[in-house]
Amino acid sequence: MSKLDRYVLSQLLMLFGFFSLVLVAIFWINRAVVLFDRLISDGQSALVFLEFTALGLPRLITTILPMAAFAAAVYVTNRLNNESELTVMQATGSSPFRMARPVLAFGGVVFVMASILHHVLLPMASDQLSAREAEIAQNATSRLLTEGAFLHPSEGVTFYAREITEEGVLVDVFLSDRRGLEEEVIYTADTAYLLRNQDVTTLIMLDGIAQRLTLDTNRLATAEFRDFSFDISSLVRTDGASSLRARNMTTFALWAPYPQLTALTGQRAGDLAEEIHARFAEPLFCAVVALIGFATLLLGGYSRFGVWREIVIAFGLLLLMDGVGSTFQKPVRANPELWPMLYLPTLTGALLAVLMLWWMARPKSRRTARRKEVQPA
Repeated sequence: MSKLDRYVLSQLLMLFGFFSLVLVAIFWINRAVVLFDRLISDGQSALVFLEFTALGLPRLITTILPMAAFAAAVYVTNRLNNESELTVMQATGSSPFRMARPVLAFGGVVFVMASILHHVLLPMASDQLSAREAEIAQNATSRLLTEGAFLHPSEGVTFYAREITEEGVLVDVFLSDRRGLEEEVIYTADTAYLLRNQDVTTLIMLDGIAQRLTLDTNRLATAEFRDFSFDISSLVRTDGASSLRARNMTTFALWAPYPQLTALTGQRAGDLAEEIHARFAEPLFCAVVALIGFATLLLGGYSRFGVWREIVIAFGLLLLMDGVGSTFQKPVRANPELWPMLYLPTLTGALLAVLMLWWMARPKSRRTARRKEVQPA
């Protein structure tokens, strides 16, 4: 690699790091607000919030990598064009394919980074995140010990405690159970305690009233009690068998026949095929978008009005390829034999970039196009 290639590559990597940090920060703030509100309202600590945030970063990074690579390629190409460095390179006899060599190297670096994320880091983080979510879901204390808030630990169940003392006593408790099809029950108590024995969690309510409404007859029955125990284990129990999913497994672990993976994860063969091949197609897409951004701006040439038209065209091509790739996911999930469709957006983008570079490499075509631009109306 020549000194010029290293210079352009260093500029691409520097801007790629800058845009990655900016985009990660923007997306992270939007997601962190929702995550913080959900975890803190469930009684979790700030350390749990930081842990969940860290485990969610790999998926967030894989989302912004194509945008960061595209933005870096467009910005560096535009700057090289404005500073006449591309003009100097063309004047010295460098072909468009020669000038695209550092962009190809940059795409290779992004491809390696995205491959590591998709094949290793993202599945490991998703697996750890699923395990932590299941652990928190089974912790009844963390889900119910939040004073002054109406909580919904399960569908059809509402819980409220006005105050929680330092000894763990729940004061002025309200519990609504609407899971039954024939009746609804509301429990109110002056005080209550949570008792946990292995996998069984019991709410002990003292000095309260139970109100039972029969839905068919709209008949309300009330009963006072001195103490009443309510098993809430079913409210926080989760299905552990569903924790093993293809997205939580590394690509090496997915190299097995579809019937075996289906029996292991419970997912269809189409879902497995889409998951596996998407891990290869998306890193390739990250490399191609950088080449498209470079080729589109190079084809536009220099203009005193700027290159906004070329930037819009390149961004439109990026959105088009991404949208087409999303539409191919459903057919692949229905029929795993159609997995090559997932690579069509990447192949189309690469072919389009090569065609633009080939067009720029034709001097006669460039002269004709420039002559048409300078002809008076």
